[in-house]
Amino acid sequence: MHVTYDMRIGGTEMVIKNIIEGNADASIEMSIYCIEAPLGPWGEDLKASGTPITVEERQPGFDKSLISKIRRHIKENNIDILHCHQYTPWVYGALAAAFTKTKVIFTEHGRFYPDSTNWKRKLVNPLLNKLTSAVTAISEATRDALVTYEHIKKSDIDVVYNGIKPLEPSIDEISSLKTLLQLPKNAVVFGTVARLDPIKNQSMLLEAFAQAEKHITDAYLLIVGDGELMDSLTQQASKLGLEDKVIFTGYKANPTNYLAIMDIFLLPSLSEGTSMTLLEAMSIGKPCIVTNAGGNPEIVAHMQTGLVTENEDKEDLRKALIKISESEKMRTSFSEKGVARFYDLFHVSKMMVQYSKIYMKVLEN
Repeated sequence: MHVTYDMRIGGTEMVIKNIIEGNADASIEMSIYCIEAPLGPWGEDLKASGTPITVEERQPGFDKSLISKIRRHIKENNIDILHCHQYTPWVYGALAAAFTKTKVIFTEHGRFYPDSTNWKRKLVNPLLNKLTSAVTAISEATRDALVTYEHIKKSDIDVVYNGIKPLEPSIDEISSLKTLLQLPKNAVVFGTVARLDPIKNQSMLLEAFAQAEKHITDAYLLIVGDGELMDSLTQQASKLGLEDKVIFTGYKANPTNYLAIMDIFLLPSLSEGTSMTLLEAMSIGKPCIVTNAGGNPEIVAHMQTGLVTENEDKEDLRKALIKISESEKMRTSFSEKGVARFYDLFHVSKMMVQYSKIYMKVLEN
């Protein structure tokens, strides 16, 4: 049983969805227990397709009653493994499963920026870890953060990269989408897909693009997503004189075809675990430029599948934008090697093999 906050649209939720949909082992039955409401669209879809899902909204503060409810649920449903996703679900799940036959797995999906710790976690986490059979992190950077800030031994943590199914863009719709967005035939389209949030650092991206596009013929920037910074970012683009060069699409439930019309995918985040949109871009052969934040440089191999720039370095990003635009040979090479790297490391089947091994291992111990 997967224990998580909810099943709204997000990276953690996509991992759970992919694990469930990618499970080909008939001997493994999966369910979901959400500790917050509403359930969310992906949860509703999984529920409709037959996945058992329970939603028990936790109360403000530390909800002791939630521990009892999870404990009762795992006993009544004969749950062998609780796979807890993110820190708070792990706390409730580990305590609920204590002194039962149920094994606990904790997966850390990402970190806050800037990262921090406190004395409570330093005291409690080693105890929680004793109640836990396996700990996984979605990148080496995330694993190292668990060691530094959560006081979990490095030797106790396995790295399991997120895995997805490759995207399948609609070739027929791509041309009409370019027309809809009024992109010239020879446009060089840079793009990103992310919520408009300070941690994604689209503000720096606009600054770097404003400088770079002066040296790139027909350069355009496509920003797909919505969020708290929509107004400030559109105003910033206007002040930079980019009204005709930057396209804000707003939120798109399925951005596949938008990714497909991008020539270069950009991820200038201040912090990342394993970005799902970055994996999606790689799956369809998009050369990528990313900051060396979190798991980004583990996904993009610098000068092999893309370019990795210094975090929060506008000048480094500007140079990378120009460099990649000047060499079609580089872009083609990055594209081909990026697809190969995706299938080697980040296809959903790779993730499923690793989690299946962990599931079997904890049951044996």
